[in-house]
Amino acid sequence: MSKLQDLSEVSRKEREFYSDFFSDFSRNTVTGQLNKKTNEEAVKQSVKNLLLTNKYERLFHPEIGSNLTNMLFENNTTQTQVMLETYIEDVFENWEPRAELLSTYLDIKPDQNAMDVTIRFRLLNSTEPVSLTVVLERKR
Repeated sequence: MSKLQDLSEVSRKEREFYSDFFSDFSRNTVTGQLNKKTNEEAVKQSVKNLLLTNKYERLFHPEIGSNLTNMLFENNTTQTQVMLETYIEDVFENWEPRAELLSTYLDIKPDQNAMDVTIRFRLLNSTEPVSLTVVLERKR
């Protein structure tokens, strides 16, 4: 194999910049190793976990979280929407250094005490935007 073929094969292969384990700690059936998510999927999982975590929920790190689920029962006003967007911005500024927030879209459903949060962000090593939708609803 020539050097040119080696270089082209490396450039075709997707590089792993970020990786994380699946949140259920599932294992690969062949190798027995933990399955992992890479790049966009790893950051999506991290952002989703941060958005679904309330402040003071994690022991020894009460500052981690977003308080979005606490806002489900608030009145749907412009002030509430601004607070929700601020909480999301804080998550990206303080806890997710691998991504840059581009935009946020909130679909608040006050009758069901639910909201759909659609976030567009960009990984720091990429130019393509990534979209993530998180559904927040009350639990019975």
